[in-house]
Amino acid sequence: MEDDSDLEQSSWANLPDVCLRHVFHWLDDKDRSRAAMVCKKWNQAMYSGSLWRTRTITFNGQPSRAHAFEFETALWYVKKFGKYLEHLEIKLLHPYSTVFTRKFQVSMRGLLSHLGKCNCRLVSLSIKHLELDRLVWKNVVRAQFIKNLGTFLKRMSKQLNYLNLKGARVTLEEGCELLNSLSCLTNKSFISEINIEDFFSLHLPVYSSTLFHHTVSKFHSLAVLTFNYNCISDELLDILCKNSAHSLCTLNIKCHIHDPHGQVVWGMSWANLAKRAPKLNVNFYFERVMKHDHLARILLVEIPVRSISLRSCYFRDPYWMMRPTLTNILPAYWHVLQKLTLEVNNDNELLDDELLQLILSCRKLFFLKVWAFLSVTFMERLLHNRAERKCFLTTIKSSTLSY
Repeated sequence: MEDDSDLEQSSWANLPDVCLRHVFHWLDDKDRSRAAMVCKKWNQAMYSGSLWRTRTITFNGQPSRAHAFEFETALWYVKKFGKYLEHLEIKLLHPYSTVFTRKFQVSMRGLLSHLGKCNCRLVSLSIKHLELDRLVWKNVVRAQFIKNLGTFLKRMSKQLNYLNLKGARVTLEEGCELLNSLSCLTNKSFISEINIEDFFSLHLPVYSSTLFHHTVSKFHSLAVLTFNYNCISDELLDILCKNSAHSLCTLNIKCHIHDPHGQVVWGMSWANLAKRAPKLNVNFYFERVMKHDHLARILLVEIPVRSISLRSCYFRDPYWMMRPTLTNILPAYWHVLQKLTLEVNNDNELLDDELLQLILSCRKLFFLKVWAFLSVTFMERLLHNRAERKCFLTTIKSSTLSY
C-alpha cells in the first residue's frame, strides 16, 4: 500500500502539461529554475514557449547588491529564452551616474544584438523614460545606444506592431533616425501603434520640421499614435489623412507648458482627417496649459475629442480664470466627450454651477475625475441628477476641497 508521500508524488507526476505550465507561470525565475531540476517532465515545462512570451526587464540605477546582477540576468534570459519573446518591456530606473548608463548601454548592445539574431516573434517593444538629454549620458554612450537601438529596429521592422519610446528625450535628428529605422528595409512601415510622448527634447518646435514630416509619411497603417502637441501641424494631419485614414482610431496628444504650442492649425485640417477616418478618437492631456486663449487655439470644434484632461499642477496666475473654458470651449464637445479630468486650483472663483451644467450637457460623458475647490452641495446635486438619469456618469472620482 502506498504511503502519503508516494500518493502526493504520483499526483504531481500525473499532472497534465497544461496545468503544470500554468503553475510555472506564477513562479519567478529563481523558483522556475529550482522546479526544473525536480524531474524531466518539469524541466520540459520550464522550456515551454508560452512561459516566456512576455517579459519586463528592469535596470535599477540605485546601487545595491540586489541590483548588481540585473545586467547579467538580463543577457542570460535573452540568450536562453529570447527566441520565445513576443512582448518586451525595458525599464530604466534612477540612472544616477555615467558609469551606470555606460554599463546599461553595453548590456543593451548585447541584449539587442542577440535578440535580433534569434527572435522572429517580437511584436511589442517598450523602452520608456530613457531621458537621453540628461548629463549622466555621455555623448559617445548616447550615440552608441541610439545606433544599437536603430539597428535592432531595422531588423525587427517587418514584425514589430507596437513601439513605445516614451520619455526618450532625443534631438530631432536622432528621433527621426530611430523612427526611420522602422521603414529602412521597405521605405514603408506598417507598424500600427507608436508612443512617442516626450520622445523629443523639450522646447523643440517639431511641427515645423520637414524632416519629421518626411519620416511620418513612411507610416501607412497607424491605428494608435501617442505624441506631443508640439508635433501637430496641418502637414502632419494631411499625412495621416493620406496614409493612415483607413486604420487610424486613436490620437493621444499631450500638451505641456514647456513644449511649443503656439502654432496655427486650421480646423479644416482636423475636419478632413475626421471625415476620412470615421473611427478616430482624440484624447488631450494638458499639463499646466490652462489659459483660455491657449486652449481655444488648440481645442478646435472640428476635432472628434473623446477625452480631455486638464492638470494645473503648480500653475499659478492671479489673473487666470477657469470659467471661460467650462462655458465657452468644452461645451462644443457635448455630443462626443466621454471622459473629463479636472485637476485645477480654482481658489479664486466658484465653479459649481458651470461644471454641473457642462456635465449635464455632455450626453456621452461617463467618466469624471475632479480635484478642485467645490461646495459640499455640488456632489449632492450631481448625484441627484444622476439618480434622475439626467446625466450618464458611471465613474465619478472626486477629491474636492469643500468650502
